[in-house]
Amino acid sequence: MQGDACYQHDCGYSYAVEFFTAFFSGNPYERFVFVNRALGPYAWAVWIMFSCNVLVPQIFWFKRFRNSIPVMFVASILINVGMWFERFVIIVTSLHRDYLPSSWGYFRPTPIDVLTFMGSIGLFLTLFLLFVRFLPMISMSEVKGLVAAQVHGEAKS
Repeated sequence: MQGDACYQHDCGYSYAVEFFTAFFSGNPYERFVFVNRALGPYAWAVWIMFSCNVLVPQIFWFKRFRNSIPVMFVASILINVGMWFERFVIIVTSLHRDYLPSSWGYFRPTPIDVLTFMGSIGLFLTLFLLFVRFLPMISMSEVKGLVAAQVHGEAKS
């Protein structure tokens, strides 16, 4: 639980520091970037990121949810979605507003973008499944039981 609590506070704290820096730095461009992220055309991505990375982990304050495997699974998926949206927000919102308003635009993924993303997921799954196939996880209790049985001559071939 200590690691989860630290993650909750670190992520929320970093978003708060970003807000503080944008509004109290006196830099109108920095303020515009922050307001544009939170209220602009990609506000939906920013609020999904915030919800998944800051609000979802708050369920870990309750022991009942911490001990529930289905709740932990759903929370882990949502937190991973939030982390993906954090990268999306950093990259896309930083690039969609250039210094010249004439070059401003809305990002729409091309088929190449979608296929590259799907390919990266496919590559990860392929490598992960190869890892599981050739280096399977074996329970230490089973290994200790087999070693103890072999030492005492109880193992069957």
